[in-house]
Amino acid sequence: MMNKITEAVKHLIIINVILFVVVFYLKLGFGDELALYFPKNEQYGIWQYITHMFMHGSPMHLLFNMYGLWAFGTPLEQMWGRNKFLFFYFSAGLGAGIIYTLVNYYQFTGVYDQLIEMGISSNEIQNILNTGSYNEAIISISNEKMTEFYMTYHTPAVGASGAVYGVLVAFAMAYPNSKLALIFFPVPIAAKYFIPVIILGDLFFGVTKYSVGNIAHFAHIGGALIGFIIAWSWKNNQFKRWD
Repeated sequence: MMNKITEAVKHLIIINVILFVVVFYLKLGFGDELALYFPKNEQYGIWQYITHMFMHGSPMHLLFNMYGLWAFGTPLEQMWGRNKFLFFYFSAGLGAGIIYTLVNYYQFTGVYDQLIEMGISSNEIQNILNTGSYNEAIISISNEKMTEFYMTYHTPAVGASGAVYGVLVAFAMAYPNSKLALIFFPVPIAAKYFIPVIILGDLFFGVTKYSVGNIAHFAHIGGALIGFIIAWSWKNNQFKRWD
């Protein structure tokens, strides 16, 4: 889709690129304050639900997200207007961060409660989280689960992917018969089939152990869900443009 870039999309891309260069290449050291940490981590801040959307972990991560924002966000902004698009984009990104946190909190609490039932004190659990080491003879939880427990606490989420997934869903609802293709699957497929397959893939990888790399699948699903709810509501209520 060779659309001329719209104003909101253009400025979002510019901000993302500038912050990526500042944090990733100039290394000015405030990336940790902007990434989304687990709520029990001392580096967590409520503002991170918004700021994590402007942080990216690698050039390719940035490139894919910004391409998706341009390709699918531009026609939506043309249809909705700037203000409506920005409201949608930030709502999807915020929802993605919240749902991602809730899923992590559920998984983290499950292991935490098991440790308490084994007689491990909260101070000892915090020491495990601080050091990553524990007595395997006392703790009868798999190494895999304990590693996930530790990583959930320490690993921040970054990227506009959740918001972009919301944009993808809204695009598929607005332009269901548009043909899409990616490098790894070059055969054009209608958006109404292509986007759901991508989301189902994220759901599969999110609930299994087959995921490749450190990908926040439930942030993608969260953004897609919030995007669907808002886009469905607007479509059914025929909301006007917000310029």
